[in-house]
Amino acid sequence: MKGLIAKQWQGRCAMGRRLSSLILALAFMMASHAEEAAHPDIPDTLQQRIASCTSCHGVHGEGTPETGFFPRLAGKPAGYLARQLQYFQSGLRKYGPMEYTVRELSPDYMREIAEYFAAQEVPYARSPMPRLPAEALSRGEQLVIHGDPARQVPACAACHGSQLTGVQPNIPGLVGLPYDYISSQLGSWRTQTRAMAAPDCMAQIANRLSAEDISAVSAWLAGRELPADMHAQAPGSVTPPLHCGVLEGQEGGA
Repeated sequence: MKGLIAKQWQGRCAMGRRLSSLILALAFMMASHAEEAAHPDIPDTLQQRIASCTSCHGVHGEGTPETGFFPRLAGKPAGYLARQLQYFQSGLRKYGPMEYTVRELSPDYMREIAEYFAAQEVPYARSPMPRLPAEALSRGEQLVIHGDPARQVPACAACHGSQLTGVQPNIPGLVGLPYDYISSQLGSWRTQTRAMAAPDCMAQIANRLSAEDISAVSAWLAGRELPADMHAQAPGSVTPPLHCGVLEGQEGGA
C-alpha cells in the first residue's frame, strides 16, 4: 500500500513539474509575442540610425535657429563633426543627451554620421539676437577680423577662414550660427564643460576674452550677412596662428 501511494505521489510530482514547465513555456511565448508587438522590426537604414540626431538637429541637420540651442550640422566639415562625436564619447565635451547617444558608437559609425550631415545642403535661417550698441558690434568685428594682439587673441578668421565658413577637413564655419549657441560655447570653454585634446587652443582664447567680448563676437557673427558660397574653404587656405590638439590616431587640427 505504501509503495502504491509513493508511486502515485511521484507521478503527481512529475505531472506537476511538466505542468509548471508548460506554464513557463507559454508565459515565455506570450512575453515574446508582446515584445515583438511592442517593438516591430526596425529598418536598418541610415535615416533610422540617425533618428536620435535629427530629432534635435532637424531632418537635414539644419539646427533650430528659432531657439538658438541646437546647432546646425549640415555642411560642416566631416572631420570636425566626427571629432566632436568622439569628444562627447571621451568626455572632453559634456552634454548628457549627446554623451548617452554616442556612448556605444564605433569610430566608423560616427564617421558615417558625420559624412552624411557634411553632405547636406539646406538654406540658412536667421536666429534671434540681442540688440547691442554700435561700439559693441565694432568690438566684435575687430576681434573676428583682426583679433587683439595685446591680449594674444588671434582673429577668428585666421583659423575659420576669410569668409568664416570653415576650412576642410576639420575647422567649422561660424557664420550662420545663432548668437546663443556661439556665446554659450565660448562660455563652455571658459568653464571647462567643452574641451578638446591638448593643447586646447579654444580654451586659451576664450579665457582671454571678457564676457563683453564674447557677447560682441557672438552678436557680430550671428548678424553678419552670409557669403554667397557657404562651403568650407579648401585645406591649406589658412595658416592657423595656434597649434591645437587632436585625438590620438587623427591628423591635422587647427
